[in-house]
Amino acid sequence: MEFDFEKDPLENFLKSIHQAEIESVVQNISDFNAMALSTAKDNKPSSRMVLFKGLVRGGFSFYTHYNGRKGCELSENNNVAATFFWPYLDHQINVKGQAFKLTVAESDAYFESRARQSQIGAWASQQSRELKSREDFEEKIKFFENKFKDQTIPRPDNWGGWHILPLEIEFWFAQVNRLHYRYVYHREDVNHEWQRRMRYP
Repeated sequence: MEFDFEKDPLENFLKSIHQAEIESVVQNISDFNAMALSTAKDNKPSSRMVLFKGLVRGGFSFYTHYNGRKGCELSENNNVAATFFWPYLDHQINVKGQAFKLTVAESDAYFESRARQSQIGAWASQQSRELKSREDFEEKIKFFENKFKDQTIPRPDNWGGWHILPLEIEFWFAQVNRLHYRYVYHREDVNHEWQRRMRYP
């Protein structure tokens, strides 16, 4: 992949994920937009995969339950890291920054675009809490299917979007013998200009 270190990092990111999307279609690979999101609470980290849903006001957006584990951890400590990895491109992008909730309007607009069953799932799931049995969850799904039958499903108040405003973005390109390229953009805060440097592999 051609890479121009002089370009804005978000412009380079969009080029990377666009190429990942194209190649995922060619190779029939799902979830090209998956990213590993890492949070921390009481100095104890946790990671999980979420789906990147576009750049929103300069931040990497995703959606989740606000009361789930990651939502609670983000509310307590919004310093996060995220990683995109496309082994079929020999390329990964590492992001460090701070996460902030999206606006109500932004969360509403995305929720309206979701499949109806996914909307039902957002109401039925008490994300990250103990589930006694799968049957309990399926009963909740049926309850909300009946509740919202023939109706537009509103967004639950405890479900919505976040975006990560990046303070560091690293572009990693694999090379033979592990002599990789690592290009790093860094800034002290979102009001500062990006600084550029390379790292040893």
